[in-house]
Parts: sequence; structure tokens; C-alpha cells
Amino acid sequence: MHRFQILSARNPGLSFVRSTLVICGMLVLASLGYEANAEDRPPNILFLFADDVGQEVLECYGGQSYRTPHLNELSRTGMKFNHAYSMPVCHPSRLTLMSGQYPFRHGQVTWGDYPKAAEETTFSRCLQRAGYATGIVGKWQLALLGDDPLHPQRLGFDHWELFGWHEGPRYYEPMIYRNGQVRDDTLGHYGPDLYQRGLIEFIKSNRDRPFMAYYSMALAHEVTDDLSPPVPHGPFDRYDSYPEMVAELDQAVGRLVAALNALQLREQTLILFLADNGTPPEIIIRADGEELIRTPVVSRCNGLDIPGGKKQLTNAGTNVPMIANWPGTIRPGQVVDDLVDFSDILPTFLDLAQAPLPPDVSLDGVSFADRLRGRGASPRQFAYCEEAVLPKAGGVEPDGESSGLKWVRTQDWKLYNDGRLYHMSEDEREQYPYRAAEDDATRSAIRAKLQKTFADLGLRTN
Repeated sequence: MHRFQILSARNPGLSFVRSTLVICGMLVLASLGYEANAEDRPPNILFLFADDVGQEVLECYGGQSYRTPHLNELSRTGMKFNHAYSMPVCHPSRLTLMSGQYPFRHGQVTWGDYPKAAEETTFSRCLQRAGYATGIVGKWQLALLGDDPLHPQRLGFDHWELFGWHEGPRYYEPMIYRNGQVRDDTLGHYGPDLYQRGLIEFIKSNRDRPFMAYYSMALAHEVTDDLSPPVPHGPFDRYDSYPEMVAELDQAVGRLVAALNALQLREQTLILFLADNGTPPEIIIRADGEELIRTPVVSRCNGLDIPGGKKQLTNAGTNVPMIANWPGTIRPGQVVDDLVDFSDILPTFLDLAQAPLPPDVSLDGVSFADRLRGRGASPRQFAYCEEAVLPKAGGVEPDGESSGLKWVRTQDWKLYNDGRLYHMSEDEREQYPYRAAEDDATRSAIRAKLQKTFADLGLRTN
């Protein structure tokens, strides 16, 4: 398996053979009577969370640099969102996602940590209490698992297979914690294959009860950059290129959808694909001794060349792809302009699960489950984003507000806390800011409305 698995991960023909064998095996299992319960129950959730993938990467959003046939098919047969907004980098996005609250609500949270006080109210913990089996594979980044190997359990996961973030490789011969123990059988293996296999096994084991299967992808993030010696190269004496990682990401989506089909779970399962922030401006392509060699990432989309916007508060850094697919419930071919930000994931999942919201927690998120069910648009009126700023020595500012840039926006207008206002439907790249002194009556009214949104959040503007 070892050599074949590594080579097939890089070779589309072998990848097709590999996926076909997996699917055929699952079909045999289904024919032997391993079928999901037909009783009325809340939907299963397959949550596919990509890493460092902007809208411009996907063909269904106009991307021209990469082939994404499986994601295109999810979009064609499901619902594509134009206005889903992340934080500009991964950790605050994950904090918002898990908690249903914006990062500044949690006070002093260091990079790669999760607030202790919020552990009992994650979406996974709430789903677990509602009777869901909960599993996660891939990336964690909410703790160093070497220091806290049972952290995923405390946050509500029954099963986890997660690479050691900043502890070891995530791709070739990865360091993987399975339910608190480091695996000793990854030699010669390609990480994403192992994560996907682990998630499929979790789904098979829990197909007779509601489950939430969370694939927190390593793809398409570059390799860990702070280990000595650097993590091992792949079979071509380098790391994967960005196009290769996008191809693997799309293949993973196809493989997991095929598994649901083989297990006859598609109509009982919501698939939600989302990315944590925009595309990186460059990635590590190889190690020359201790030196890491990087290459730029520029993607063609709708006739324009778009440099990766990760870490920026622009659309390139925060306007991420989101696709929902649920046969028999979501009507195919929909493209919607509802505003969604990452705080909405928790209340939406709980709404779908018919589970109560966590008590004594003031959520920033609102459910868009009615949009998925075909009952109307999301009630969200604005999206919010903040710059990732590590807490200063001595803690946060007296009112709990962190420093750094922030914005609130509608589909058409965006206001930063430093006073810049942009007409996004006419100035997507934010080249022409309006200051208050330049406002006409229309802009003045829009500015006042967005300033009130900042004030309602308890945040200040200039």
C-alpha cells in the first residue's frame, strides 16, 4: 500500500483507481444490508472545511487555474453562497466557528488556543448532547495535542484523528493523534488519504444514528514551517504545489460524497463545504537544508489574475466559498446572496439538529437553516471581521476590545473601524475609500447605519 498510496495521491489515473476500489467496496457492504435507518431523524452533517482556499480557486465561482469537478457538481446540484465571510486567518476563523461568537468576545486568547470557559458550548458539544455521534479528522489548531491530547474530547468529539499541529508533518508520513494516542502506522502514507479513510470509517460505524462528520482539511495549506529539520518532502523531492493540493482537495470531496452514496446516506445528509480564509500569497515548495523555498500563488478568475489574499481583510482574504448540498431538501442550482459569517455555523447546525442553543451564552450567530430548507432567506443583516492581533502583555484593553482593524458590511457596503467606507459592489478591490467628509446623503445614511452596528457590538469607530 505504501508506495502505491503516495504515488496515487499525485497521479490522477491512480487516484481514480484508488477511489473506484473504495467505492466498490462500500457498495458491497451496502448490498449486504449495511443501510442507514429509514426512521425520521435530524440530518447527518458532513462538514468539509478547506484550508487556505479563496473563492477564485473554484471553477464554480469563475476560477480558471484549477480543475474542481467534484466541487462544481456539489454546486450544480446544491446551493452556492456568494457572501460567506471568514476571519482573515485560520485560528480566529476556527474560534468563531466553534463558539458562535466573534473572537473579541473571548478576551485574551493566545494563538492556537481555545478559551476554557467556552469548551462546554462548542457546536460539537451541543450536537453531542443532542444525540449526535461527533467525529473530526485533519487539522485541530486549537491546542498543541502533545500538551493536551484529550482536548478534542473536551470540546465534544467522540472520535478524532488529527495531525500534530507544529509537532510533525501533516502530509507525507504524518504525525496523527487518534483519540489521544500518536499513531505508529503512518510510515509511507499520505496524510489526506488517512484522514479521509478515518472519516469514512467513522461514518460507517455511526450510519444508524445522526452523526456530524467534520473534515478539517490540511489541504490546501502549506507544510509546517517551524520544525527542524523541516518535514519530509513528497515522492518528487519537494512539497506539493498549490495546484496539486487543490486537485487533492477536490478528489477528497468526491471520495466522501461517493462514500455517502455507497452507504445510501445522501438524502439524510447535509454536506456543507466552506473554507477558513483566502488563498495564501505564497507557499513553501521545498526545503534546501534548513532553508524553506517559497513560490507565489496567483489564480486566474473571471479573466483576472488574483494574488492570494490570506491575512488581508479584503474580499480576497475573507470572502470564502460556501456550498450546501442536501438531495431532496435543497433544490439544485441555487445561487444565493444571503450574508453568512462564521458565527452562524453553530446556530445553524443546532437548528438542523433540533437541539437547543447553549444556555447563558450570547451568540453573535444566526441560523440560516431556513434557507437550506427552502423556507426563506437568512435574517442576518451584516457580516463582521477583525484583524488577528495577539494580545499584548498585561491583557486586553479595559473594555475587552482588542486592537486592530475591524469591519462590518452588507452585500454592497463595508465600513472599517478607522472610518473608511467602501462601495463594494462597485469597488471590490477597495481602491476608492470614502471618508465621512466626502459623504453625500446616501453614503452618510449608510455610514450611520454601519456605525450603529459597530456600537451594537460594543465596538468603537473613528
